Amino acid sequence: MTSTPARLLIIGPQGSGKGTQGARIAEALGIPAVSTGDVFRANVKEGTELGLKVKAIIDAGDLVPDELTSEIVRDRLEQADAAAGFLLDGYPRNLGQVGDLDAFLDARGEPLTAVIELSVPREESISRLSLRAKEQGRADDNEESIAKRLAIYESETAPILDVYRERGVVDEIDGVGSLDEITERIVAALAARGITA
Repeated sequence: MTSTPARLLIIGPQGSGKGTQGARIAEALGIPAVSTGDVFRANVKEGTELGLKVKAIIDAGDLVPDELTSEIVRDRLEQADAAAGFLLDGYPRNLGQVGDLDAFLDARGEPLTAVIELSVPREESISRLSLRAKEQGRADDNEESIAKRLAIYESETAPILDVYRERGVVDEIDGVGSLDEITERIVAALAARGITA
């Protein structure tokens, strides 16, 4: 039996541990974890045409627009290492980006095969982010900015889960527990869909 291709999206509020779990799952499956933040930083560092556009936007204090974000993700997914699968982290963030991703994947006949939703209570997200702020000295992890980011997640990003739920590809994972426990829950949910290493 051949396993289902791993074309995954991991989603969850800030502080849910999606970056950590995404990296673990991608490594276990032998696919690249595609984090928009990492892709932006790599393009800026390499001084690519896309990177120069992103740098100008960020330097002006603006958010990278959906069209440019989608262009950067498409460019990354067209690279050879993503041919056998990928795990998206941080994209799509809103319904407009879902449409862009659908158009790209539909043209290739390669829909997402699973969406991992890390479910973490709001209080848990806030307490994890506050701890991270203390440990890493991150000024952007103060109570006001945490609350603002969680509100944006709830109003813009959470609604995309409804789209994917209708398609029957969402696995809601309890994001509270040890790193290993959470990874095991994700691996088990993916295995139930035939997505294995």
